[in-house]
Amino acid sequence: MRLSLGDIAKKGNLCRVNQPPMRRLFVAAILLVFSSDALPWGATGHRATGYVADQYLSKKARKKLKSLLGQESLAMASTWMDEIRSDSTYNYTADWHWVTIQDGETYEKSVKNPNGDVIMTLERLVRELKGGQLDRKMEIEAVKMIIHLIGDIHQPLHVGGGTDRGGNDVKVKWFRTDSNLHRVWDSDMIEDTKLSYTELAQWLGKPDATVVRQWQSTTVKDWAYESMTYRPQVYATGKGSLGYAYSYKNMDTVKLRLLQAGIRLAGVLNEIYR
Repeated sequence: MRLSLGDIAKKGNLCRVNQPPMRRLFVAAILLVFSSDALPWGATGHRATGYVADQYLSKKARKKLKSLLGQESLAMASTWMDEIRSDSTYNYTADWHWVTIQDGETYEKSVKNPNGDVIMTLERLVRELKGGQLDRKMEIEAVKMIIHLIGDIHQPLHVGGGTDRGGNDVKVKWFRTDSNLHRVWDSDMIEDTKLSYTELAQWLGKPDATVVRQWQSTTVKDWAYESMTYRPQVYATGKGSLGYAYSYKNMDTVKLRLLQAGIRLAGVLNEIYR
């Protein structure tokens, strides 16, 4: 029997209720890592990844996506999963944007969020889309979720270490304006470039075919572990007054992660609709 997205949400709630008391307390502590203000790449970043992915789609994938999305481009569909935060019907998806893996830990050994996380959600959605059994509405939603979540997992702070809600609790100044580390990586550095999403996508560059194949040969878990490797530079905030110097040291990483997300998104969609 195939579960609907609503069934998945109910199942997650039941799993949480049936856990032993100490286990529930431990999981609850992990859930405090993120909250509704833990947003992913801003609209500009997400749309740039969608724009990049569009350049690497196969003919079959492009045709299928056209039949599903109509006139909506991958770039514009990329923000749908943030837009539905305003619809309580989709509250069950709130925790799917991130995952907690502490330093020195693997995903397999980490405490799992009973509501789901970005790794288990991406792996499940890809399986379901490959299975070809989703109805049209669920297929469209699954595609839009994949477009968004592949962007999310490439934002280093969406693979949190379990201590500061993915950088949301790290208060900093961004050019003398109050911000937090998560927001700096989501949008502050990107928006400070004053580029549109198409300009940003073009600025990311184009790797050669060998690099594209290598990037597309990796797994969802690989992408999460990559994000973890950036923690030392992400948290090198000094006294917390960030601006030109911090952006100079980290913008190449921002560009790399956006580019990798776009190219890997295309690879996943090409594999699903081959």
